[in-house]
Amino acid sequence: MTTPLSKPDINREAKLAAFNRLLTIMDELRENCPWDKKQTLETLRHLTVEETYELSDAILEGDLNEVKKELGDLMLHNVFYARIASEANVFDMSDVLNSICDKLIERHPHVYGNVIAVDEATVKSNWEKIKLKSGNKSVLEGVPKSLPPLVKSMRIQDKARGVGFDWEKKQQVWEKVEEEMREFKNEYNVETDQPINKQKATSEFGDLLFSLVNYARFIDIDPEEALERTNKKFIKRFQFLETESAKEGKKMGEMTLAEMDEYWERAKKI
Repeated sequence: MTTPLSKPDINREAKLAAFNRLLTIMDELRENCPWDKKQTLETLRHLTVEETYELSDAILEGDLNEVKKELGDLMLHNVFYARIASEANVFDMSDVLNSICDKLIERHPHVYGNVIAVDEATVKSNWEKIKLKSGNKSVLEGVPKSLPPLVKSMRIQDKARGVGFDWEKKQQVWEKVEEEMREFKNEYNVETDQPINKQKATSEFGDLLFSLVNYARFIDIDPEEALERTNKKFIKRFQFLETESAKEGKKMGEMTLAEMDEYWERAKKI
C-alpha cells in the first residue's frame, strides 16, 4: 500500500498550468503555423533523436540550464506526437499519460501492492518478470533495434541480469575480458598487423568490447559516458594542438608526429 507523500508539492498548480499552456500553444501552432501543419510522426522522428543527444550532451557537461532547455524541447515533441495521433483518433495526450501511469503502478507492486523489494536489484528483477507476464515473449524485446551498439549492449546485459542471467563475481567478468583478448589475438597477427581471418577477427573484437561493457557494469562505470568523456577530452586537446600550432606559423598536415606530440603534451597539462 502507498503512503502519503512526505512533502506536499506546493508548485503542483503552477506545473499543471504550465503543461496546459504548452498544450494550448501546440494546438495553436498545429492549426496556424505552416511548418507545424506539415509535420508527421516520421518527420519529427530524426529531430527527436537529435534532441535526445543534445540532452545527453548537456547532462555530461553538467549544464543544468541547458538540461532545462533540452527537456523542454523533448516535452514539446511528446505533446506534438500526441496531437498528431489525436487528429487520426488513435490516441491523445490523456491516453499517453494514463498509459504510463498504469504501467508504473503495475510494475511497482512493492509500492502499490503487497510485494516486498528492499533493494534496486529486486525491483529490476520484478520489473522484467512482470513484463514477461504482460505478454512479452523475450526479456530482450524492450531493447530498441536502432540503439547505438554500445548503449544496446548495456541494455541487453542489464535486462538479462534482471532475470538472474549474470556473473556472480566481477573477477569472473575480468577473466572473460582476458579470454576474449586472447581469442582476438589468435585471429589477428599483431606482428604483421594483419587479420588471419577478417570476419573472425571482427567477431572476436565485438566479443571483447561486449565483455568490457560487462565489466564496466560490474564496477559501476557507464561505458557510454566514459567513452564520450574521452571523446570530448580528445577533441579539446586536438583543437588546442590546431590553434597553438597555428599561432606559431605551423600547419596541420605539414608537421611531423614528434612536433604534434609536443603540443599534445602541453594540452594534457591544461
